[in-house]
Amino acid sequence: MTTHPPSRNNLALVAVCLSALMLGLEITSIPSILPTLEKVLSADFQQLQWIMNAYTIAMCSVLMAMGTLGDRFGRKRVFLIGVTIFAIASLICGLATSAPLLIAARFLQGTSAAAMLACQVAVLSHQFRDGAERGKAFGWWGIVFGIGLGFGPIVGGAIITLASWQWVFLVHVLIAAATIAFAQKGVEESIDPHATRIDVAGMVTLSLAVFGIVYLITQGRELGATSPAALTILALSLVSFVLFVVIETRIARPMFDFRAFRVRRFSGAILGSSGMNFSFWPFVIYLPIYLQAVLGYDAIAAGMTVLAYTLPTIVVPPLAERLLLSRGPRFVIPLGLFTIGAGFMLLMLVTTSGHASWISLLPGCVLAGIGLGLTNTPVTNTATAALPPERAGMASGMDMSARMISLSINIALMGFILSSGVSSYLLHALSDAPPAAVLRVLSDMVSAGNLTASEGHGVPIAVAREALAHGIGRVTLYGALCAWGLALASFTVFGRGPVPSSATTSH
Repeated sequence: MTTHPPSRNNLALVAVCLSALMLGLEITSIPSILPTLEKVLSADFQQLQWIMNAYTIAMCSVLMAMGTLGDRFGRKRVFLIGVTIFAIASLICGLATSAPLLIAARFLQGTSAAAMLACQVAVLSHQFRDGAERGKAFGWWGIVFGIGLGFGPIVGGAIITLASWQWVFLVHVLIAAATIAFAQKGVEESIDPHATRIDVAGMVTLSLAVFGIVYLITQGRELGATSPAALTILALSLVSFVLFVVIETRIARPMFDFRAFRVRRFSGAILGSSGMNFSFWPFVIYLPIYLQAVLGYDAIAAGMTVLAYTLPTIVVPPLAERLLLSRGPRFVIPLGLFTIGAGFMLLMLVTTSGHASWISLLPGCVLAGIGLGLTNTPVTNTATAALPPERAGMASGMDMSARMISLSINIALMGFILSSGVSSYLLHALSDAPPAAVLRVLSDMVSAGNLTASEGHGVPIAVAREALAHGIGRVTLYGALCAWGLALASFTVFGRGPVPSSATTSH
C-alpha cells in the first residue's frame, strides 16, 4: 500500500476542504440575496429559480464526465482546472448586470464545481488509505462542507447588509486562490491506468435527460402539461435516458457502471445519497423564504434560524464515522435517513399549525440536521470503499451524480409542490377566483416570498402568508415521506444476504 507524508496529506486535506467550503457557501448563500437580485436585476420568479437551478443542473450534467476526466487525465489536474474556472465564473457572477448573464455564469460555476466535487472524494480516497485516517479525513471534509452550507445563509445575509450582493460571489475568487496554493503543494496526482477512452456519448445523453426533466418541472405549468412543446421535451428526455442506459451497459469502460449496483454496499450508499437530496438539502433553499415571508424575520435572523437546521451537520459526522466503523452502513445510513424524515414530519406539524416560531421549529430543524450528519459522510465513504481503489473517480462521480441529479430535480420538484400548494390555497381563499394565468403569476410571487407584490394584485398579505405556509407544509410532508421511503429501500438493499467486508466488481 502506498503511503503519503502526513504534512502533504494535511495540505491536500486543506485544499479539498477549502473547495468544499466554496461549494457549500455557493449553494446556501444565494437564497439570502434572491430578493435583492429580483429588484436590482429585474428577475422574475422563473429567473430566480434558474439562478438557483443553473448551478446544480450544470453540476449534475457534467459531474460524471468530470469524474471520468479525472480518472483519465489526472485528478489533481482536473481539480486545479475546476478551481480556476470556478474563480473566473464567480468573478463574472459578481460583475453581472442582468439576470440572463448571471444565469449563464452560474452554469459555468456549476460546470467547474463538478470538477472540484468529483475530484475531492477521489483525492481523499487516494491519499488517505488507512481506515482510521480515512474516516478522519472524510469527517473533516463533511464538517467543512457543513460549515459552508450551514453558515451560507448568514454569510449571504451579512454580506448584503454590510457590503453588496456582488461580494457573495466575489469572495470565492479569494478562497480559490488559497485553494490552488494548497493543492499545488499537497495533492498528489493520480489516474486510473485502465481509463483510456472518454465516454462522450454517455456524457451527452445523461446531460440532455437531466436538463429536460428539470426544465419540464420548472417550466411545465407555463408550457402546459399536454402541450406539444412539453410532450416533445419529455419524449427527448426519456429517449436520452434510455440511450444513456444502453450506452453505459455496452461500452467497455463506462463512466456510470451499472454493474457497480451488484455491490450491495454501493447500491445502499447511492440510495442514501439520493435520500438526503429528496429532503434535507433542497429545503435549505425554501426554508429562508418561509422564515422571512411568513414569520417576518430579517436576513440575519433567518440565517441564524437556518443555522439550527444545518449546525448538526458540522458536529455529527465524526460520530457517524465511528458508528460506520462499529455498526456498519446498514445501521447508520437508514438511521440517518429515518431521522431526517422524523425532523421533516415535525416541521410539517409546526408550519401548518399557525403558531410557528423559531422555538417551535427548533426540534424539527435539529433532528433533520442530525439525520443529515449521520448520513452525509458515511454514504460517500461506503460508496468509494465498495469499489476498487483505481475506480475511485468513477465511484465518487456516481455518488455525487446521484446527489446532484436528485438535488437539482428536487429543487425543482419542491418549487413545483410549493407553488401548487400556494395556488390551491389561493383558489379556495379568494372570493373571486382569478384566471389560470393570473393565478399562476400570483402563486409564483407568493412562492418567492414577494407578499407585497401579490397584495397589489388583490391578494391580502394575510392570505398570501397563509398560502405560503400551506405550500411549505406540503413541501415538508414530501420531504418526510421521501426520506422514510429511501431509508426503507436502503435498509432492504443492505440487508439482502451477508454483506462482505469488501466488494469489487469485475471490469
